[in-house]
Amino acid sequence: MTQEKAGAGFNVGGVMLERPFKIRRLGHFGIDVDDIEACRDFYCRLLGLKVADPIDFGARLPPEELGKHGSGFGYFLRHGGDHHSFVIFPRRVRRVLLKHAPAHLTINQITWQVGSLREVVDGGAWLKDQGFRIARAGRDNPGSNWHSYPVDPEGHTNEIYYGIEQIGWDGLSKPKGMHRKDYHASPDLPHRSEFAEVEEGFAAKVDILTGHRFKEPLEEKYDVGGVLLGRPFKINRVGPARIFAEDVEGATAFYHQTMGLRVTEEINFRGHRCVFLRANTEHHSLAIYPMALRAELGLSAHSTLFSFGFQLGDYAQLRAAVTFLQEQGVMIRKLPPELFPGVAYSAFAIDPDGHAIQLYYSMEQIGWDGRPRPRDQRPVIDNDVWPETVVGEPSDFDGEVYLGPFN
Repeated sequence: MTQEKAGAGFNVGGVMLERPFKIRRLGHFGIDVDDIEACRDFYCRLLGLKVADPIDFGARLPPEELGKHGSGFGYFLRHGGDHHSFVIFPRRVRRVLLKHAPAHLTINQITWQVGSLREVVDGGAWLKDQGFRIARAGRDNPGSNWHSYPVDPEGHTNEIYYGIEQIGWDGLSKPKGMHRKDYHASPDLPHRSEFAEVEEGFAAKVDILTGHRFKEPLEEKYDVGGVLLGRPFKINRVGPARIFAEDVEGATAFYHQTMGLRVTEEINFRGHRCVFLRANTEHHSLAIYPMALRAELGLSAHSTLFSFGFQLGDYAQLRAAVTFLQEQGVMIRKLPPELFPGVAYSAFAIDPDGHAIQLYYSMEQIGWDGRPRPRDQRPVIDNDVWPETVVGEPSDFDGEVYLGPFN
């Protein structure tokens, strides 16, 4: 360990903490799907995510397995400047490549951003010392993010990462020629800067215009806050992730005591304990529900994913998104609002593989005292009657801000 340990704490940038890293936010998320091209159409054409880079898992198959498992392509998708905030990978191909992966899991990563490369390296070592399996460590290409992948007690692969590639005004991802070294283990520290790596690529005359660039597939005809877009809404942040667990207490202990998320609130829904944990000031970035609740809600039995969230810019965009998606033939569900404390109006779009995607516009924020808003002071949601406008609430436009223009 390279960080100074003092008593029961770790020095993280001059602040003493219980573990050698601090999760700042839910950074990105991923699922494995059976119909990769139908899902790419759903997430890109209908929801507006952009392909930052494709990845060919099929090329990794042994010769005798080639062509037997459908498309091997997966896609890194983004809603803003981060290289990826959501990924979809080919489930059947990955089951051949990852024989240890539990067959009932379609979540391929729950990814948490920390503040430095040192936190990634020391955090991965500490998690391993705590007895948790580290699936892999090193650096992702494409995306360029340094990472360590601990696995939770339910088998879900988590990631702590630092330094994800940013995609700028030209929409181009970093060209493959800039990925000049593969890292399959944590690096020695200190490591050279990203600037120095890029300078090396320039010296080698890498063509910077060869990166991937996504093109909008729809006519830009909708006025979204004064900007013409291909759909009447814009995703401006990702999360929360909602998962089902066989052992809610054990899963909660991992994410709270080991990963350092804070428990914001618990509810009892029809006799089921549900736990909501946060990484920053949002009410929750992760929610854990008992597996028994999955069938009661009529959600797909093929996955431990309850839902993943995409926050839209405002309430008007949420209403427009529901109408737009229904017109495109997408199944929309509205589930009991008491399952989502801290979230006002929301709807669930069902992707071609049966995963539920929660669309919402507002997340309650938690202040210095760590207390959520009293339940009797929250707005009452009637899913059968969504008004044209709503009364403003304290957290309607608070939280993580979308950076950059709508594009």
